[in-house]
Amino acid sequence: MELPCRARGDELLKPGELTDIRKRLRAVAPRHDLTTVIASAFDHRTRMLPFFYVDVRMAPAGARAIGAAMVDSGFPKTRIVLQHWNKSFRPSQMRLDGRIPDIFMVSSMSLHTAQCKALIRDAFRIDPGQRPLIIAGGSVCIYEPWELFNDGGPGAALPDVAVTGEEYVLLSLLEVLLAVRGGNESMRETFVRARDSGALDGIPGLIYARTDQSGVAQELVDTGIQRLAGDLDELPRTAPGFRLLEPPSRSAALASQALPADRVRKYSPVVSFVMTFGCKFRCPYCPIPAYNQRKYRAKSGARIAEEMEELRREYHMRYFFGADDNFFNDRRRALDIAETLARAEYDGHKLHKKIRWGTEVTVHDTLQMKEHLPVIHEAGVRALWVGVEDMTATLVRKGQSIDKTTEAFRLLRANGICPMPMMMHHDSQPLYTRTSPYGLLNQVKVLRKAGAVSLQVLMITPSAGSRQYEETFTSGQVYQSVTGKRVEPYMFDGNFVVASGDKEPWRKQLNILAAYMSFYNPLRFLTVLLGKKDKVGVKPVGIQLIGMWGLAYTIRRTFGWLVRLLLGRIKRRTEPPTSRLPMRGVDGGPASHALPGWSGRDAR
Repeated sequence: MELPCRARGDELLKPGELTDIRKRLRAVAPRHDLTTVIASAFDHRTRMLPFFYVDVRMAPAGARAIGAAMVDSGFPKTRIVLQHWNKSFRPSQMRLDGRIPDIFMVSSMSLHTAQCKALIRDAFRIDPGQRPLIIAGGSVCIYEPWELFNDGGPGAALPDVAVTGEEYVLLSLLEVLLAVRGGNESMRETFVRARDSGALDGIPGLIYARTDQSGVAQELVDTGIQRLAGDLDELPRTAPGFRLLEPPSRSAALASQALPADRVRKYSPVVSFVMTFGCKFRCPYCPIPAYNQRKYRAKSGARIAEEMEELRREYHMRYFFGADDNFFNDRRRALDIAETLARAEYDGHKLHKKIRWGTEVTVHDTLQMKEHLPVIHEAGVRALWVGVEDMTATLVRKGQSIDKTTEAFRLLRANGICPMPMMMHHDSQPLYTRTSPYGLLNQVKVLRKAGAVSLQVLMITPSAGSRQYEETFTSGQVYQSVTGKRVEPYMFDGNFVVASGDKEPWRKQLNILAAYMSFYNPLRFLTVLLGKKDKVGVKPVGIQLIGMWGLAYTIRRTFGWLVRLLLGRIKRRTEPPTSRLPMRGVDGGPASHALPGWSGRDAR
């Protein structure tokens, strides 16, 4: 199920391409006066550990990046609606600049597919003559784009097109459409003409449906794997995306104005921030390396410093989370960023004294950087989420072990950086072992003693785009339903046991709760509160409070599933999800985003 790679040497855009296309669009934008609404889908049933609290207090980077790209391309009449804050939003009632938008975009993770489809269905309530061009994007489109076209039948609510890539793919689509758009023609009418003429087939990174004369979808056309921006300094700046946010409300319609700049920090005190992409490890459950075409991409330290200062100055932002796959993946680039941030000065003040940030790393790479941890701290880093997975390396080998993990955590705390371990529970791991550190509780105890400040424990779950994905289904591990309740997309977040070969899977569900309860509890809170403080200060106290709060949500949301697993009436899947429509490439060959070997003749 891994995404295929483009031909060697053709994986990346040519230097300057992403910048140039925005310049070209700015030249034609005044003739079109487009209005655009971008919705970020969010299923509130996913609100639990380990992302509780920050899940609704950090405006998603994806929708903001698209909004920033639109503004930088000359389309300022753009609004970003986050379902995290606007649960009642209805696209059928949206008006921007006094009219129905020309374009409606939906960005979604696979977890939020149900909400994404609901938004598209509601947009279809708009009269077809006035309906905006509907564009879907986000990780669900990168790995399972056909899923949004699976509702089928006459009058089905389907997106007009799915973008399976980054900003450049969307901007290329707009450039082609605006080049052929008629004077009084809607963007949706222009899209249909361009689609039917084959004008979109030269844009890698799109999926669209071919329809019959009555408008019923007959097949999906896949234009291939996107080219990636190699130099992330070419991305649009981050700050403009925050100027487009819809104010939080219970209204189904849009407000007359975007969220004022002086209120942004109140609702999104943490900034998700792109610094690097890519990881050298090839874990079988992870889709990241294939998505990045086995490349490692980064912004320069100077660009990161400038953007952080801009966000601090304009929105008074202080806390940043690097949306990195593995920040320490490339030591030279990581040091360039850290040293630049440590030196950066603006208006007579040191930037690192005004900001705090964290990101994701691995145990192996943390130890490789141990002599540089002082400068990492000086750059403003106060927390690192460490991919521990399983300290005995039974699940996956990434250079981790009990001793190495303990050493890495103690080094981080000695340098004033909070170690935030990310663990994975799996079928062969018991809750507790007497003579070895293999058990889940044994490893949580080791992490506590080593200085872990937070804890993330998720059940290993099939991830679309990973090497293991198809095999997990065909081996019968994935559940279709349990005691009559169908497994839904939001349950594939690792908090629910939805894929297991264990004869008593309820124990796995209970193990996750037991691990969290052993880490987040009143006794441990008092121990942290009253214990001796080191260089990380009082941060562990606050995280304990949030952890206990989130644990209450987690128990409430997963306990019913635990009971169903205990009753044991499990129906299993034997095939991975596929498209109900045949899929093909633009040349009639296999579709890049279909499962390997699937021709579409057996569409279902």
